[in-house]
Amino acid sequence: MKSNTYLFLLYLLVFLPLNAQRAYQSASRDIGIKQIDTFKSFLAIPNDAAKKEQIEANINWAEQQLSSLGFDLKRLNTSHLPLLLANRIVKKKLPTIAFYLHLDGQAVDLSKWNQEDPYKAELKQRIGDHFESLSWDAINGDSINDLRIFARSSADDKGPFVMFVNALEHLKKINKNSAFNIKLILDFEEEQSSPGLPEAVKIFKNELVADLLLILDGPMHSSGLPTLVFGNRGIATLSLTTFGPITSQHSGHYGNYLPNPALALSKVLASMKDDEGRIVIPGFYDGIELDENTKKVLEGVPSEDAAIKKRTQTKINDQVGNTYQESIQYPSLNIRGMRSGWVGKDARTIIPASATAEIDIRLVLESNPEALLEGVKSHIQNLGYILLDHVPSSEERMRYDKIVQMNAKVSYPAFRTNTQAKEGQWLTQILTDYYQSKPVIIRTSGGSVPISPFVSELGVPAIGVPTVNLDNNQHSPNENLRVGNYLMGIETFLAILTTKF
Repeated sequence: MKSNTYLFLLYLLVFLPLNAQRAYQSASRDIGIKQIDTFKSFLAIPNDAAKKEQIEANINWAEQQLSSLGFDLKRLNTSHLPLLLANRIVKKKLPTIAFYLHLDGQAVDLSKWNQEDPYKAELKQRIGDHFESLSWDAINGDSINDLRIFARSSADDKGPFVMFVNALEHLKKINKNSAFNIKLILDFEEEQSSPGLPEAVKIFKNELVADLLLILDGPMHSSGLPTLVFGNRGIATLSLTTFGPITSQHSGHYGNYLPNPALALSKVLASMKDDEGRIVIPGFYDGIELDENTKKVLEGVPSEDAAIKKRTQTKINDQVGNTYQESIQYPSLNIRGMRSGWVGKDARTIIPASATAEIDIRLVLESNPEALLEGVKSHIQNLGYILLDHVPSSEERMRYDKIVQMNAKVSYPAFRTNTQAKEGQWLTQILTDYYQSKPVIIRTSGGSVPISPFVSELGVPAIGVPTVNLDNNQHSPNENLRVGNYLMGIETFLAILTTKF
């Protein structure tokens, strides 16, 4: 009898906690499924960041949703598109937490999507190595976590916004306030590097200041564990163009005689890195030291290296860092696109007139963005090229042997909050208590978000709370949001919103 009693107590102590439902799990599922048609209607509004006429409808939609939740709204007008500021004061004496999201999206290439309309959301399930469409009735089933919602901006970044709104809808339903004042900052040009954001921070400084800024953007760790991101790399871009004949020429007539700009550009680009992917431009990695405390944080992140190789089907990787996490602590130089002549069925036997490469440089906190761009400039000049910021004139073409047109800009710098800061400890404790598992702590994310002015100008610490699945295809065809992430995101926001700061 004593033995049976002992086994029963052991069962209670060990197995029941594992199967116990989390406080907001049922509510998140209920509100998430109930609001799925609202989510679909939002995704149906095109939001190409480069098409300003599409953005107004998205601003209007967000205003309607937030007005119904009791927010005071104001458009922060800039020389570019406005930001939308939404405030909800619970009590003036309470701290204020700001939440940053963006509601614009990348352009779509209809030919690359596996559905007729990227803005008409489709529910799909994985069958082998591909996805098949389902009726939306399946969203009411029992096993729905691994289903996917396919649509542009489903993950980046309309999904997190709808998760947040759903969390607030639930609090409204149970007549409960958030544990702090809320300030929502909605950006509608993030995919265009948020050109109006630095201006808005300067003009509306007093209205944007908060005790903490949480960034609701980006993917969770591949393990699916709750994730906190304490920094993001910044971004600078540059365009390089080399020149051949003033107009494309017949390669049969002029091959071996006229210089080919595509070959010249390829040599310039190849000279910037060694065979193991390390940038050889002097000073590019200056100031970056991974001390023991930093390495400990990096080593605390479950390794993604093998999973990344499998997912991307790449056998080897660059040797900038020993691991993926180490590699993104350094600035990167990436050729994001090249163009010269024609290819495929349009290929022609010509020596092209020019060749262009578009490059992005991901910046880290220790980097001086202007110094990195100057380093690229000096490197090209040391190869014997004259650098211009415009298309060369006829006189310049005949004066200089080797010409590169270079145009560059710094979109925004990097930011990083100390992982041991009190704000981070508060969030870490919330997620640890709620999920009974310590979150993955990311020191610096490889991607970029344009919120560094909040840190540098306003002195507001910033931390990312990503909620979407890593394999969401953001910026690419067939972007998707895993339903389990959608529901878990609502839970996460409820746990945060109801915890005193």
